[in-house]
Amino acid sequence: MWRDEAVTFQVGRRTVPQIWRLLHDVDAVHGLYYLVMHPVLAVHPGEVVLRLPSACAAAVTAALVAALGTHLVRPRVGLWAGLLYAVAPMAGHYAQEGRSYALVAAGATGATLLFVRAVRTGSWWAYGTVLGVTCWLHEFAVLLLLAHAVSLALARAGGAVWRGWGRAAVAVALSLLPMVLVSRGQAAQVAWLRRPTADTAEGLLRLFLGPADGVYRVCLGLALLGLAGLVRRRGELTCAGVALPLAVVPPGVLMLLSQISPLYVDRYVLYALGGAPLLVACGAERVARVAGRLWAERPAGVAVRARRRGRAGRRPSARPSAEPLSGLVPLGGAVPPTGSAERFDLVPPPDPAPHGDPVPVSGPAVPAAPRRRVPVGVFVAAGVAAVAVVLLQQLPLLQADRSPGRRPDDLAAVSRIAARALRPGDPVLFLPVQTRNVALTYPGAFRGTRDVALVEGAAASGTLYGREAGPDELRRRLARLDRVRVVADQALLAGGWTPRNAAERAKLAVLRTEFVPGEETVREGVTVRLYVRRASGRPPLPPLPPTPPRPARG
Repeated sequence: MWRDEAVTFQVGRRTVPQIWRLLHDVDAVHGLYYLVMHPVLAVHPGEVVLRLPSACAAAVTAALVAALGTHLVRPRVGLWAGLLYAVAPMAGHYAQEGRSYALVAAGATGATLLFVRAVRTGSWWAYGTVLGVTCWLHEFAVLLLLAHAVSLALARAGGAVWRGWGRAAVAVALSLLPMVLVSRGQAAQVAWLRRPTADTAEGLLRLFLGPADGVYRVCLGLALLGLAGLVRRRGELTCAGVALPLAVVPPGVLMLLSQISPLYVDRYVLYALGGAPLLVACGAERVARVAGRLWAERPAGVAVRARRRGRAGRRPSARPSAEPLSGLVPLGGAVPPTGSAERFDLVPPPDPAPHGDPVPVSGPAVPAAPRRRVPVGVFVAAGVAAVAVVLLQQLPLLQADRSPGRRPDDLAAVSRIAARALRPGDPVLFLPVQTRNVALTYPGAFRGTRDVALVEGAAASGTLYGREAGPDELRRRLARLDRVRVVADQALLAGGWTPRNAAERAKLAVLRTEFVPGEETVREGVTVRLYVRRASGRPPLPPLPPTPPRPARG
């Protein structure tokens, strides 16, 4: 597990009152998700169970994307879009992560499907309910309302539709208001974010369409082609009219707002990913229709040329026939019985056609060639094969993404090196407090050790990492130690950033002035280092140069 998953793991195993107390201090935006994970982790607390809801949600999202394509265009478009979502590396990344984002994507896609149905049926309560619950899983899902408003504007919806949607939108916004008020007081959790740039937008586009160069170019071309059907009859939602706002509006609005106060991270808009495969599938459908029309016209043209060649090579014939021919009548008007040997006097043939070709009066006529249509299954199979090629192109990326090295950190790896270094009774100091996450997630490696700074545990104190002693008490506790094992952020020890908290600064100052660093092991940006008290008369290490404070990590 990496640090954010570890928070889900240790918070989800707390009691409901403990979770409720925590949300008043931090992580209010994830409160509903923690409550959902509480009974899930009660079944079996482990990494597989932790990630199982996200994997199931990703599968549901792919099915919902397919349902959207089916409702808006036809079944094969839905099939292609659903498969494209399933093989998207971005969807796969969050499908194996124990956080709320895959569930938010499922809820947002389900709400979009209910939005399409509500425009046709006029029933909006299910749409408002699903979207409201989704926003409580993550408040930035409320930007989906803006995407749906743009879809209604592109469809030139009538007044009744706008009123129904407006009532649902107001209900969703009012239900979300308590979370917004609480989360504003917890804004320090995202103070580490930076303003997005043009490169950020381009990177998100590649994540939506496919990181592999070949896949990206082809999907971009098909998506642009799919925009051709953006607007149709008044009041009619189109696939492009739903997919384009879904993919563009939430990320675009969040990036614009982040120019004022940085709030953007790509995982916050994972739910917008579903619009990209829908656009690509719409473009593929247009290609399929053009190909089918060309194929149907090709045999007809060949048949016309064959008939013309046949007429040019024939001459009129006056040989008798066993049966009356069209255009031949006996003089006198009587038609002899079949098989009669009576001779016919033939009416002269009509004048030749204006272009001069002789008109045959005997022999079989050349029938018009029927228009041949390509079987539907051929295009369906071709689309599935194309998705398989996309999967093969991106398979190395998908495989590499399964590696723990693709996460910001790996607490399991850190716990293993800590288990090798620590002995029962060893004093341990966590620097900063967030590194205690590894002990809360993998407590076996720290069993029997003494936590020097801890005053009250995480669950009992209603915090993520526990309550620690103040600066003066920390100095007194460290003064009684001759040696201490420090689990620390490697960049912090190297002087890459300076903590804002006074207790964290006190830890760092005491270690630098009163202790000497010894053996250490570094893994995933975390250092497990032994500090031994400095011998008398040995000068302390020089102070670190001043560096800008690093914001607290969310």
